[in-house]
Amino acid sequence: MADAKIVVVGQDELALIKHLYNQIFSPGEDEEFFRRRFASRRNIALLVAEVDREPVGFTIGFELTPTTFFAWLIGVLPRVRRAGVATQLFQAEQAWAKDQGYNMIRFECQNQHRPMLHLAITEGYDLVGIRYDTDTGANVVIFEKELR
Repeated sequence: MADAKIVVVGQDELALIKHLYNQIFSPGEDEEFFRRRFASRRNIALLVAEVDREPVGFTIGFELTPTTFFAWLIGVLPRVRRAGVATQLFQAEQAWAKDQGYNMIRFECQNQHRPMLHLAITEGYDLVGIRYDTDTGANVVIFEKELR
């Protein structure tokens, strides 16, 4: 298991987030993509995972309601997957949300992303719903976890 250091960063690190995102996801996005998503959002959390001082993953979330934190996006570089980095990011984000006073954390995952579905169940999330995403033509699984 990788011993990742999880660092909370600010929006001034969007270039790093964009760089990681574009190595993990396709198609790539620009910094404006993130700024648009953050518009009107409260309590934005950006966490970066580092292994041997090298950024290898990130997670982004924000307040969904005053009691619920939404874990919007998580990504780990392909070459370090299956080393526990995503688990460490998940746990750090949960701890951050709990420290901020949230009672619940929610995230959504496309049904075909099996490793994320497995991680959610392993981390104690409950499956609370499914919705159809007309943009991607895929089912999205909705998970929640009590933080209190």
